[in-house]
Amino acid sequence: MTKTPRHRELDRPLRVGLVGLGKVSRHHLAAIASEPSRFELVAICESDRRRIPDTGDLANLPCFDSLQPLLAASGPDVISICTPSGLHAEAALEAARAGVHVITEKPMATSLADARTMIEGCDAAGVELFVVNQCRFDPTYQLLHRAIREGRFGRIFMSQANVLWSRPQSYYDADPWRGTIDLDGGALMNQAIHYLDLLHWLVGPIARVHAMTETLARKIETEDSAVLNLRLEDGGLGSVSVTTLAHRANFETSLTILGENGTVRIGGTSAHAIETWEFADRRPYDEQCRTRTEEPHAGPSEGHRAFYANVADSLEGRGEALTNGRVGLRSLEIVCAAILSSREGREVDLPLLEACIPKATESRINDE
Repeated sequence: MTKTPRHRELDRPLRVGLVGLGKVSRHHLAAIASEPSRFELVAICESDRRRIPDTGDLANLPCFDSLQPLLAASGPDVISICTPSGLHAEAALEAARAGVHVITEKPMATSLADARTMIEGCDAAGVELFVVNQCRFDPTYQLLHRAIREGRFGRIFMSQANVLWSRPQSYYDADPWRGTIDLDGGALMNQAIHYLDLLHWLVGPIARVHAMTETLARKIETEDSAVLNLRLEDGGLGSVSVTTLAHRANFETSLTILGENGTVRIGGTSAHAIETWEFADRRPYDEQCRTRTEEPHAGPSEGHRAFYANVADSLEGRGEALTNGRVGLRSLEIVCAAILSSREGREVDLPLLEACIPKATESRINDE
């Protein structure tokens, strides 16, 4: 198969192959469908035939049990990987060898070694590697990012994220990969990684992590709860609380930033509602925050649509990828630093050096 150039002006929509029809795939399908002039879904890959609908648009698409025949028969420009996290690397490398660009869900892998291999493989093949950090594209966080970059907070003293969700035992039992070390990675990798990425992007870089992780209630291999203390490169402090043990339903997802000249809290059950937006000064775009005091109705996130628009811009040569493989590696590094910190009972500096990670820890950053 001919390699796809890194950037090119297209006279047709980008041809997309979707790999995996699990829960998160619906956001990808909605984002692809929302831009028919830029994307065309040409094939799906799903080994579990029960996930393939009998009616509708997907039923009429070519469906393959594995990726190689999809790549050979459907000629995609890009594949979107929505499989369990521990399978991302294998699919990404197979696509890269075929000259096909790669979109992968978060986390990009469940080990730093796999993540680095994905980056190296895509670089060597001359293809793009995009990691779905869709929260960065959400208009709420774009406004917050703008306020920070304009210096409206002054010195930022404290940042806090809460990810207090409910994942009952039935959730883990429904799919055998959930809660496993190799395929899922745990509450930090699977549930909290978006908010660690947001903190790193908004107020970071994160320079040091001190964490405690525990499996308090669920019968799984990984942690179901964690608390992290963070030291930021500019001297500010941060904290993160994560659990999948909230009673009955997701309780809170929030991000709070406290500075000498401003306070912002974005909260609700999915951290989209602006609950506090206070600054010593005023800017015209502050009015936009008044329209974002409630969370959007359930459906495809604004972030996924904007993420896909950035993918198209990058591949059409109109802009740069904002959440590439190296961005995905940074958020995975924070998770791995937290796991290492909890395991060894010490603070861990970032960025992680491969030489400083004990072999046993790289396996849970793999398995011990």
